[in-house]
Amino acid sequence: MVFAKISQVAHYVPDQIVTNDDLSQILETSDEWICSRTGITQRRISREQSTSDLALEVAKQLLAKANLDPLELDFVIVATITPDSLMPSTAARVQAGLAAKNAFAFDLTAACSGFAFALSMGQKLIESGAYAKGLILGAETLSKVLDWSDRSTAVLFGDGAGGVLLEQSDTKHFLAESLNSDGSRGQGLVSSVTALNSPYSIKEKNQPYLTMDGRAIFDFAIRDVSKSIMTLLDSSAIDKNQIDYLLLHQANRRILEKMSKKMGIALEKFPANMMFYGNTSAASIPILLSECVADGRIKLDGTQTILLSGFGGGLTWGSLIVKM
Repeated sequence: MVFAKISQVAHYVPDQIVTNDDLSQILETSDEWICSRTGITQRRISREQSTSDLALEVAKQLLAKANLDPLELDFVIVATITPDSLMPSTAARVQAGLAAKNAFAFDLTAACSGFAFALSMGQKLIESGAYAKGLILGAETLSKVLDWSDRSTAVLFGDGAGGVLLEQSDTKHFLAESLNSDGSRGQGLVSSVTALNSPYSIKEKNQPYLTMDGRAIFDFAIRDVSKSIMTLLDSSAIDKNQIDYLLLHQANRRILEKMSKKMGIALEKFPANMMFYGNTSAASIPILLSECVADGRIKLDGTQTILLSGFGGGLTWGSLIVKM
């Protein structure tokens, strides 16, 4: 039987750093106000690079680490809510940039759950036996959909990309998953920028910038996502103490603290980097994973059990338990 495994990880972020003090020059805010409520102290902002540019940098790193010819790739999936264009897809642009002529490519839109959803799709492709190698990337340039005069959103988000190389394996690495959506609550987090040029757009409903009901999303994460994770652990007969690390979407430090307490799992098992990058939506989990591998917390030697969980717009939430 064919299984799938994560064999390589990588990330890339733009050079420009925008601190909370920088934002206080254009907004009625302060470093203390932002940091105390979110844990974020700075974020990366792309000046000229597009989403596909960021994703392509990650893809090149992954191939280099694996010493892999682009022609060996079977697929490229990019999770993003800030594509360069609807057509061609961001993934197609990456495929072209790599000259990965044998790979099919497509984007997946599931906001902050995008990487988890895309990773699940990639796993199924590999385990079908029809495909041997593929890239799963999460990439965002959220700076282009923000209202930089809106304190409630401008301080939260940043740009970046991360991803993994999936390959065939003889042993099982993906242990369990739970993917969920609730469109009835979708207005809690909205971005309609790609619809603005449509003659059918209703401007009252399609605002030009990302908007968010912060309290509703905060409560959703703590209540629904925590419950979903515990249900997944129970249904898969995996004790929470067997999880080495929980790599959760990096939206807000207080969310991680409250989820840790609610699930009865030590906060030390929740790595965090939102202080450096802000909320990078679909890129947040793979950036965090890549950094955890780089600093030695995660080994990629098959000895650790990691839970990945994304949650956000849609509303969507998804968790995977993976042996790494």
